[in-house]
Amino acid sequence: MATMGSLIGLVNRIQQACTVLGDYGGRRRGSLWNSLPSVAVVGGQSSGKSSVLESIVGRDFLPRGSAPQDGGRTEYAEFLHLPRKRFTDFAAVRQEISDHTDRITGKSKAISNKPIQLSIYSPHVVNLTLIDLPGLTKVAVEGQPESIVQDIETWSGLMLTRTFGVVTKLDLMDKGTNAVDVLEGRSYRLQHPWVGVVNRSQADINKSVDMLAARRKEQEYFQSSPDYGHLAHKMGAEYLAKLLSEHLEAVIKAKIPSIIAMINKTVDEIEAELDRLGRPIGGDAGAQLYTILDMCRAFDRVFKEHLDGGRPGGDRIYGVFDHQLPAALKKLPFDKHLSLQNVRKVISEADGYQPHLIAPEQGYRRLIDSSLSYFRGPAEASVDAVHLVLKELVRRSIAATEELKRFPTLQSDIAAAANESLERFREDGRKTVIRLVDMEASYLTVEFFRKLPTEPDKGANNNTPANDRYQDNHLRRIGSNVSSYIGMVCDTLRNTIPKAVVHCQVKEAKRNLLNRFYAHVGSKEKKQLSAMLDEDPGLMEKRDSLVKKLELYKSARNEIDSVAWK
Repeated sequence: MATMGSLIGLVNRIQQACTVLGDYGGRRRGSLWNSLPSVAVVGGQSSGKSSVLESIVGRDFLPRGSAPQDGGRTEYAEFLHLPRKRFTDFAAVRQEISDHTDRITGKSKAISNKPIQLSIYSPHVVNLTLIDLPGLTKVAVEGQPESIVQDIETWSGLMLTRTFGVVTKLDLMDKGTNAVDVLEGRSYRLQHPWVGVVNRSQADINKSVDMLAARRKEQEYFQSSPDYGHLAHKMGAEYLAKLLSEHLEAVIKAKIPSIIAMINKTVDEIEAELDRLGRPIGGDAGAQLYTILDMCRAFDRVFKEHLDGGRPGGDRIYGVFDHQLPAALKKLPFDKHLSLQNVRKVISEADGYQPHLIAPEQGYRRLIDSSLSYFRGPAEASVDAVHLVLKELVRRSIAATEELKRFPTLQSDIAAAANESLERFREDGRKTVIRLVDMEASYLTVEFFRKLPTEPDKGANNNTPANDRYQDNHLRRIGSNVSSYIGMVCDTLRNTIPKAVVHCQVKEAKRNLLNRFYAHVGSKEKKQLSAMLDEDPGLMEKRDSLVKKLELYKSARNEIDSVAWK
């Protein structure tokens, strides 16, 4: 079972963590500060708020021109913004509040949502957290927005229905008047009781009257008062402090389950957002190298998914082989090249001064060689087309790799390295497909020609002069034979060119796209690695803010877990 002190101390520690990490509440969404129960001191200007606070604390510490007081060894104060500095002189505390307010607001009357956290340790006080707000005002002064009056009135109207009412300066009321109807809730009913207090007079403040003595004087006033004697046991700053402390402890205990739920939900949301943005990178070279290689592997996975069908784009490579290559082969000018006129010209030139005796073999070879050279164009075009598809897949993969989005320089480096590798693979592919074409020209398939019919053309006159031997029918047969052979080679290349392209370009891209880059990165110094991992400043700022917020919420969760509050 948690004690009153442990629960209120728990909230104090969480509020201090909020202040350190920049969560001051206000209108911020998802503010942990706003979810923590607190007691706020609300009242008009010069209504005695500061005196009530000082009476509860038992020390004169809020800014006003009074004489110094020494708290002794058992009472001291500490500011969150001045860690490890202990104040025993409460005049110095008062001065530091004034000075730090000026540092925050620039010596204007402006209101800041940034709290000044002050802890006062004393054996004469209960454990209680209080928030001292500016006095309610009807007129905006220098440095304050014009909306302040409306904002304060709206806020106070909402809050007054669930407050503890405190009536100050009862001893200054005119003779014959009293505030009994107010204190007993008949004039203005609140959700919680009214408490009357008697603060030190200005003369007491000027004379540095001891707070404990002022409390005794206050109790004597109520006990001896004909108007308030029956309420004396429920009046005074000491009773108010106890009442507020007990109520705050009860509210904290009731609110903790919802606070825990809010913390857990926010932690999950922050973790998810950090995963999306990417976690902070260690400062040493090893951590940086690991991050770069991890980014490369993430890119490589996405690239392979494109090729293997897990993502769109890889099917365009098949489109090159199934549509583009056959269409290019079909457009080759074999009809013109093997026309009767061109066959006669090539055969005649190949014979030279000695006409062929039986079959024009040299003419055949020239016709075949010159026909096969046409295959180079479609073969190289296939290599280039697949190269363009692979380059586009590299671009898409970099854009689709979430982990890389935070590192624009690394994106460029990976793209450059990948495209450099693709250029090498294209050159290998080009050499290979040209070699396939050249191989067909290097050694003709003899069996194909041995199976061709050898009978002479019917009606041909073998006794005619040599120039007349190149009869049309004979030349047409030669053109037809060469066309059939080229058709056979075309069918072969239609199958082998895709094999060569896939082997030299696609498979190599899957296996070795970034191999040289890995070796290159491994030899870099820390400064060079850092340059590769430069991030967008806005993204870095956002992640740093999230990391601090996550630290705050996890710290708060640990604080709650450390207290047996159930």
